[in-house]
Amino acid sequence: MNPNRSQLSSTNPMPRRAALAGLFFAAAAPLISRAQEPAFKVYGKADPSAPIPISLSGFTGEVATTLRFDLEVAGCAVVSAEQAAVLVHGTNGARLEGFVSDRAKNYLLSKAYTGASQRQLAHAFADDVIFALTQTRGIARTQVAFKVKAANNPGEIYVADYDGHAAAPITADHAIIAAPSWGPGSKWLAYTSYKLNNADVFSHNLDTGERHVVARYGGSNLSPSVAPGGRLVAMILSKGGKPDLYVADIHGRGLQQLTRSREGVASPCWSPDGQTICYVSSDDGPAQLYRIGANGGAAQRIRTTGVFNATEPDWSPDGKWIAVTTQRGGGFEICTVPAAGGDAQSLGTGQDATWAPNSRTLMFCKRGRGGPLSLSLLDVPTKRVKDVPLNLGNCSQPTWAR
Repeated sequence: MNPNRSQLSSTNPMPRRAALAGLFFAAAAPLISRAQEPAFKVYGKADPSAPIPISLSGFTGEVATTLRFDLEVAGCAVVSAEQAAVLVHGTNGARLEGFVSDRAKNYLLSKAYTGASQRQLAHAFADDVIFALTQTRGIARTQVAFKVKAANNPGEIYVADYDGHAAAPITADHAIIAAPSWGPGSKWLAYTSYKLNNADVFSHNLDTGERHVVARYGGSNLSPSVAPGGRLVAMILSKGGKPDLYVADIHGRGLQQLTRSREGVASPCWSPDGQTICYVSSDDGPAQLYRIGANGGAAQRIRTTGVFNATEPDWSPDGKWIAVTTQRGGGFEICTVPAAGGDAQSLGTGQDATWAPNSRTLMFCKRGRGGPLSLSLLDVPTKRVKDVPLNLGNCSQPTWAR
């Protein structure tokens, strides 16, 4: 038997898709009926660094709370009707009716939503509001995966809605676990687990709970990153002594070594076209960003200013930016740098940043004073931050389903 294709039998703490239905709304939107709507107009695009001032009225309970959270994450500021440039109003009950207009009562959006929970209807309306205002797709119905470390458990992988709702474990390894990476379609994840007393890379089907070993070589098998399209996975393996970058198919076959480093490499991530891998290397001093073709070849340093001891890069889905953690003043900061290299833009304290599908929002982890690691959402243009309400333990290494 190929040691990289062996199946791991384990007790999955979650039932199959029926019990995971609450986690997969992003992949299967609710049936939404639309009221007759007036001619569609797009709100004029404002300075992206300035929040869009909106008012929110008429909604109650969970719908009101969910809408406010979604719209603030997306770059809106909820203000009074007198201060607002955009008026968002409606009602919720058996169905949600939502309206968006400017101050002159020119309607940008008028829709009715039915066929799902109040929270899901609110997410759907929020996404439509953002599209009406900016012509970009909303992220309110997306998912994230992340690591949770509790006092009595070294780590499990959780999946949740982007706002932390419906968080549930997909592993029950009670072992060191790390670095989840989504496969396409939100159907499966790759990650490293010490379940078999070694740092091994697994793929995990979220529909069936089935897991397969992707890499179980001598030494460490770390940091899987699934390519766009899901055909390949990049990994850091130390089978040759030093940690180096390898690529294989999702079953672990066709393994190809891409780097031969002196000091080791870490943290691979893919360009959105699947042609290039960004990674971190210390071969020429403090850890810096490098890029290499998915089929190998000469590696090139991504020259940046303002980045020291780079870790955990993540390439934006639009291909323009790389988010990275850097050390500064004895702590960690999140920065973005142009994918081709250039000046870093500091976004604040934190680490483990992952891009949303909109290439505008980041999820990252931070530690409060004396508290556990927690997850937060950052709107990059406005630098506004909202915390994700979770009470699970130390939450880290988020990855956004795209």
